[in-house]
Amino acid sequence: MKRAFPILAVLTALLLTYSTYQALVVAPTERTMGDVQRIFYYHVPSAWTAFLLFVVNLVASVIYLTRKSAKADAVALVSAEVGVVFCTVVLVTGPIWARPVWGIWWTWDLRLTLTLVLWLIYVSYLVLRRFSDSSQTPKLAAVLAIFGALDVPLVYFSIWFFRTQHPQPVIGGGGSLDPRMLHVLLINWLAFSCLAFVVCCWRYRLELLHREVEEMESLEALRGVTQ
Repeated sequence: MKRAFPILAVLTALLLTYSTYQALVVAPTERTMGDVQRIFYYHVPSAWTAFLLFVVNLVASVIYLTRKSAKADAVALVSAEVGVVFCTVVLVTGPIWARPVWGIWWTWDLRLTLTLVLWLIYVSYLVLRRFSDSSQTPKLAAVLAIFGALDVPLVYFSIWFFRTQHPQPVIGGGGSLDPRMLHVLLINWLAFSCLAFVVCCWRYRLELLHREVEEMESLEALRGVTQ
């Protein structure tokens, strides 16, 4: 994986360049909203990628609780970190898109509120992992991650079952989307998913090295005490 990483990173960069060209140039201009609608190709893939990473965090957290796997715990931490980044992109691009379309930056719409709650839960997860030194911290964080993952389907299905400021889903929910727009949307999601994978791999390696250093320092400190 170490040798393949630079190649994967270059391919991801090329895919991101291509997807950006597709979103800004190739995709047709939406008749009602105009060019501001192109934020759609970054807002939606960021949300889907964040959801995917939070699901990975959930699975890794469950594995850690059942098997006490240090690698699973590292995967949980890394996926939460990168997931929060993509969720932040969602919360930033949303108001930028909403201002010219809805005339407001923010409203306490059900989906917006649930997305903010999701972001706060995983930020709390990261704060717990960063500032707590207790041996029970990974276990507590895993439980919090499982709780946070329950909000993911609530965010996704909020516009399916409740009337919200958001339009109805354009895929599988009674809405419509130009096939060319769908094509560009999926390309961007693929690009964002590859970017998330590359960043997670890089961060995972750093996390394992960090834990090895901490373990060596602990052993050295223990030897110093016993001598």
